[in-house]
Amino acid sequence: MPATFPLGATAVKRDVLRGRVWTAMPYRVVSDRHAELQLACWPGIECRAPSSWTGWLRTGDDAVRKQAIPSLAAGRWELDRWIWRDTVVLAWWGLDPDFSVHHFRPVDGRPPWWYVNFERAPHRTALGIDTFDLLLDLTADADLSRWAWKDEDEYAHGRRLGVITDADHRRIGRARERAVALLENRAGPFARDWSGWTVPPGWSVPALPPDVTDAPVTP
Repeated sequence: MPATFPLGATAVKRDVLRGRVWTAMPYRVVSDRHAELQLACWPGIECRAPSSWTGWLRTGDDAVRKQAIPSLAAGRWELDRWIWRDTVVLAWWGLDPDFSVHHFRPVDGRPPWWYVNFERAPHRTALGIDTFDLLLDLTADADLSRWAWKDEDEYAHGRRLGVITDADHRRIGRARERAVALLENRAGPFARDWSGWTVPPGWSVPALPPDVTDAPVTP
């Protein structure tokens, strides 16, 4: 088991499928209780993401975005560089084995929001954590007054193409209830208003290591 990450260290979150890196994002460590890892990212951080996703962001062409899941299923994707923009993000892994929680705060003053990302159980690595995004999300207003499911169509498409396995689907079915209960009970990160959190002075932009796509991956 990799050692606990100190405050302010770089920790890389990678999405991994069939032994290959699908995304890689460097964060700064806000806290590490070993079971629970809280990370932060903000505009200006360089990450790696599939070219289908970055192409969609650059062009707005939804046909490019829709190619992402077939490419995943076929094992054909290329990684592109992308600079994170628009939001400061606080993220928690380890609250539940089947999802992470994210607080997004736009830098232009728009209201923040919550995001629950369903994914395979995270594994610690020497770089940070490896997991895999299971395409389904839950979003909520900052005050938790409203919440809604997101990307259920992509999740269904991923199931049809075998990206989401039957075992994944059974786990996510149970995890949906736990995520909604966490939100409705205002437990965990939802118990606190994070809108005033700022990047500590002296924290530089974290960077990906040169071997981020070659370093050993976990299942």
